[in-house]
Amino acid sequence: MKKDEPPFRSTERWAHFRFSVIGALLAAPPARGQLQGQLQALADKKWRHPIGGQCFTLGFSTIERWYQKASAAKAGPVEVLKRKIRSDQGQHPALSAALVEQLTEQYRQHPSWSYQLHADNLAAPIQKDPALGPKPSYASVVRFMKNHGLIKRPRRGPVHSPGGQVAEARFEAREVRSFENPYVNGLWHLDFHHGSRRVLLPSGQWSVPLLLGILDDHSRLCCHAQWYLAEGTEELCHGLSQAFEKRAIPRSLLEDNGSAMIAAETEQGLARLSIVAEHTLPFSPYQNGKQESFWGQIEGRLLPMLEGVADLSLDQLNEATLAWIEMEYNRKVHSEIGQAPLQRYLNDKDVGRPCPDTEQLRLAFTAEATRTQRRSDGSFSLEGIRFEVPSRYGHFHKLTVRYASWDRSFVHLADPTTGVILCRLYPQDKTKNAMGRRAPRQPVLPTSPPAPAGMAPLLQQILRQYAATGLPPAYLPKSQNPS
Repeated sequence: MKKDEPPFRSTERWAHFRFSVIGALLAAPPARGQLQGQLQALADKKWRHPIGGQCFTLGFSTIERWYQKASAAKAGPVEVLKRKIRSDQGQHPALSAALVEQLTEQYRQHPSWSYQLHADNLAAPIQKDPALGPKPSYASVVRFMKNHGLIKRPRRGPVHSPGGQVAEARFEAREVRSFENPYVNGLWHLDFHHGSRRVLLPSGQWSVPLLLGILDDHSRLCCHAQWYLAEGTEELCHGLSQAFEKRAIPRSLLEDNGSAMIAAETEQGLARLSIVAEHTLPFSPYQNGKQESFWGQIEGRLLPMLEGVADLSLDQLNEATLAWIEMEYNRKVHSEIGQAPLQRYLNDKDVGRPCPDTEQLRLAFTAEATRTQRRSDGSFSLEGIRFEVPSRYGHFHKLTVRYASWDRSFVHLADPTTGVILCRLYPQDKTKNAMGRRAPRQPVLPTSPPAPAGMAPLLQQILRQYAATGLPPAYLPKSQNPS
């Protein structure tokens, strides 16, 4: 507020206006017999209304009353010159207690209704039951609802959805507060956004792409963004891996409950990279508000600059998006943090970790499954495809395999105890096996050529025990000399 602006509240504006009228009399009290003349001079002047701003005059008795009240005040003249607050301030006499109860219950059941719809549905039972009281005006209904926090808000999910009902109950019971992680790479936001522009595919078809956006919570930096034609797990892991390689490994990640976010490849991959995965509540987009604000800039600033491109392709859209993010969004001063996201990202304390290489990232975003090895040919079935197991692991009855559902050519055998990758597995090639060539078996333990074993140790022990008894041989030896 500027210094020359009057106070915001009308009572204070009136108090300061009244004090300005009689302030000169209080500062220099008139001599005996001159008060009436000075009061009349003030009554003859024109004054500017403190609320409306129009010119008007004041009555002699009004100024005299103000002067007498201010002169007798002990606490201060401005305080006693304030207008009295109405005795019915904050009350709504146009609505009876029964109507108030009915309107409150009506809002609890239908918070997404407009004020006009609430007023019309409140008038219907009044016509049926006049005992509820007179029909309130539309202004009275709106005033009551706004004063009691009955603000129109969008419904959170379908009417009869269990998740929507839980989200609605939580929103009513819990406060909504803004938050910010104190460190760079302490928390990332991730979400998909359905774009408003169509792209022309090489197949000659039009398609509406989706934008995967990843933001750092502390700096608001866009770590990576890319348009895709689907909202699957493969696209999520593909974009997230690029964000890791561009920036760092964050400590935690906030995402919604989409199928790609709760897929086994995503959850197990984040766990292997030591990233805490947090999920927003169903039908509660306000929990990821920074991401929603970013979508507003995409739709309001980036996409309008592409309206002149009639045959926009997916590659053109991605190239323009990344250039705009790196050269404008990340370098432009953010109104909330007071500096550019890139500047804050580089200057503030960073808790991110170095990113592993591309091969390790690819291995991280895989799902782990258990399969039974077929002893006859050392193979197992995975997603309808039969894979062969090296003979050195033929003694494994249960196999722990790692794979991505979108790439069954990249399958690995893992140690069931430590999770260490043992080898890569390949699909069975029956045509090659039909040639008759077979590799030698690889033993589980290293062996050397067997030495002559002789008599078994158990039989040697039995012979010694028998000889110790002193009994004669139990048979008569026959001469083996030829006749």
